[in-house]
Amino acid sequence: MYLYPFLAVIVGALIVIFLSKRAIQINSQLTLAFSGAFLLSITVFDLLPSVYTVKLLNPITEINYDERLIGLMIMIGILFQVILEFFSKGAEHGHIHINNNKLPWVLLISLSLHAFVEGFSIHLDQNILYGIFIHKIPIAFIITTSLLNSEINKYKILFFILFFSAMTPFGTFISNNSTQLLQYSTLIDSFVVGVLLHVSTTILFESSEGHKFNLAKISLITLAIVLAYLI
Repeated sequence: MYLYPFLAVIVGALIVIFLSKRAIQINSQLTLAFSGAFLLSITVFDLLPSVYTVKLLNPITEINYDERLIGLMIMIGILFQVILEFFSKGAEHGHIHINNNKLPWVLLISLSLHAFVEGFSIHLDQNILYGIFIHKIPIAFIITTSLLNSEINKYKILFFILFFSAMTPFGTFISNNSTQLLQYSTLIDSFVVGVLLHVSTTILFESSEGHKFNLAKISLITLAIVLAYLI
């Protein structure tokens, strides 16, 4: 549970070492399309229904949550991700540009907050673990490529990658071990659904140049939806 999101970032970073720039560009777009469709499908098939349980009953606190309150938390999650992307410039879905030799702290904090929130969703259903794993690989090698193409010190790049890779497992650990947070788990889970809905749909619809899907991407998106439904 804790290891997979960490390894996804490491795998994405290592891919940069073994692939050419052209191969990275092609494969990142295809993997982004697949990961966006898979993450969206998992969110719709598993996470979204889980926050609308029978009588909307929270088993920890026995509080009945109104449907509109859950919907409001989903919309707040979407708004939260929109605000994060104002600072990260869309790095969560593959847009990143670094042009100087200074560690981009704003980017690191924004990405880390997003990754931390993602971690809260993993306790809901193990299927989301696969979605986040697939989602992080292309993001990680896009980030790593941009960092390596900048003039940033290699040790700072290593710090950036390791810190970012630890945030999703940290979020999962906090969500699974905090009794205070468990009291509001339904509302927090609804918030996470909003974050994932925004990220996955943005990835899906921005994964093609000029917003035109070719046959390979359509096939991968279809495959992702089918796999998410079957698992």
